[in-house]
Amino acid sequence: MRATNMNNMISIPRLLLAPLFLAAAAHAAVPGITGPTFNLTAQTAFLNQPDGNAVYSWGYGCNGTPTGFAPTSTPIAGAICPSMQVPGPTLIVTEGQTVTVTLSNGLPSAAGNTSILFPGFVVTASCPASTVTGAPQQGLLTCEAVHGGTVTYTFLANSPGTHAYYSGTQSDLQVEMGLYGAVVVLPSTTPSVCGSLKSTTTGLPAANPGGNGQAKVFWGESDFRLATAAFDSPRACYDREYLFQWAEMDANIHKTALAQVSAGGGRLNVPTEPYHPSYFLINGRSMPDLMDGNFAAEYPHQPYNGNPHMHPGEMTLIRAIGQGRWQHPFHEHANHVRILGKDGNMILAPDGSNLAGLLMFNTDTTPGEAFDGIFYFTGRGLNWDPYGHHPGDTTDSTASLPCLADVNGYNTSAPTAVNYFEWCQDHNKPLEVTPIGDVPSGGPATLPNPNIFTNGAWYGGTPYLGPDATIRGGGTQNCAAGSGGSAASPCSTLQPSNIQANPGGERGWAFMWHSHNEREITTNNVFPGGMLMMMLVDSREFVIDESN
Repeated sequence: MRATNMNNMISIPRLLLAPLFLAAAAHAAVPGITGPTFNLTAQTAFLNQPDGNAVYSWGYGCNGTPTGFAPTSTPIAGAICPSMQVPGPTLIVTEGQTVTVTLSNGLPSAAGNTSILFPGFVVTASCPASTVTGAPQQGLLTCEAVHGGTVTYTFLANSPGTHAYYSGTQSDLQVEMGLYGAVVVLPSTTPSVCGSLKSTTTGLPAANPGGNGQAKVFWGESDFRLATAAFDSPRACYDREYLFQWAEMDANIHKTALAQVSAGGGRLNVPTEPYHPSYFLINGRSMPDLMDGNFAAEYPHQPYNGNPHMHPGEMTLIRAIGQGRWQHPFHEHANHVRILGKDGNMILAPDGSNLAGLLMFNTDTTPGEAFDGIFYFTGRGLNWDPYGHHPGDTTDSTASLPCLADVNGYNTSAPTAVNYFEWCQDHNKPLEVTPIGDVPSGGPATLPNPNIFTNGAWYGGTPYLGPDATIRGGGTQNCAAGSGGSAASPCSTLQPSNIQANPGGERGWAFMWHSHNEREITTNNVFPGGMLMMMLVDSREFVIDESN
């Protein structure tokens, strides 16, 4: 049914600037299936793309109902494991478990054998006998499943962290077609200090022990973590987590494979060079599709999204794998990423006292390599108060919240406050005295004219966090002198009435996360698309719900 779309490869792109960021309610988390026993199958399907095309692909999926879905403490609504998905099901196991994966080969007969590699683990495989020679069906790298056959792999999950798995049979074609996925090994024991958050590691902000946990409880926010630490170390604590798998697709390779399968005959002979990818994927989707919900019905074979959210001061664990053929220089705006470990190996100083992983501006993802890293954002050093406080405003309790600095300069004494983790040095500093675009001497920032529609539907017209950000950005309440107004004159307007507020009443900031290779933020050469998403930093009172 999809072959016509694939063969034509001509459509009108639906990547328009105006509706770019409408998927406010969909968040990412790390959805997957739980083991330690998994029954997988390799099959074919079509992957929907933002330009209207559907690309013939191969992928791993569940052969029957899985043991369970992750996260388990707060399940994600509508979780499924289809018989084919790209990337393949994320396999969630615990350190010390013996993992068994049985693979059934449901690919077209012309595709021949298929298999799975689990790099970093010592794998034992049951090689079925060939129906032709009677000898074990041993491929170049691992035991293979013949067309219609099965093979079973067993390994000990002895290395916490994020790992890749992918086909070890004719990998230049089979991985390109979509046969790859992730294994997440959770530590068997996590330090007690990681129950909510406590980190005094060099390079990361010191947190009030349990503060982020208290804030979640106070605001009624559920916990979607798979664990409380990425490794068996108090330096690997985190508050929320996301998994991103980078890959690319050359549509010509997929078209050729489909044509040869449809024509019948002998084994496929699909050239994989020269290589000219036209689709650049995060978790099997491109922008803007990747900001739709997990398990969204319009992507039956691409169930995982890429739409991270966080609150200021939280430790956000980034799990990432390079699953394609190219290295992707991915940039996380708003801060660097502190690398905790690579391929399941935590990187510590020789005495184990501190993290020794790089602090990276671009988190380069080498093909086949996985890393775990910490991203955080506090607003430190902006030189203006992102919460828009106005001392002396008696009509709005959140406009005059105090900021009591801890030894590191953060407001960590009040976990239930909207401005928990505020950088106190900038407390009460106005953004600008005479908006728009007119900053007097000492003013730290100049806003773009809000009448220029360059920010998409996410632009709320105000730079402030907090429940009354819209009012403080464009209302008529009185403000104390020195904060943009006086008792006799209201604050100047930052938000004209014709500017759309952020979706769902959200008052956060959207930081673009994207590949620094410019062609990789396009879909079939149309911008925006490809490897591009937004990290949404939300004020504390906005409940981040990752159940969809």
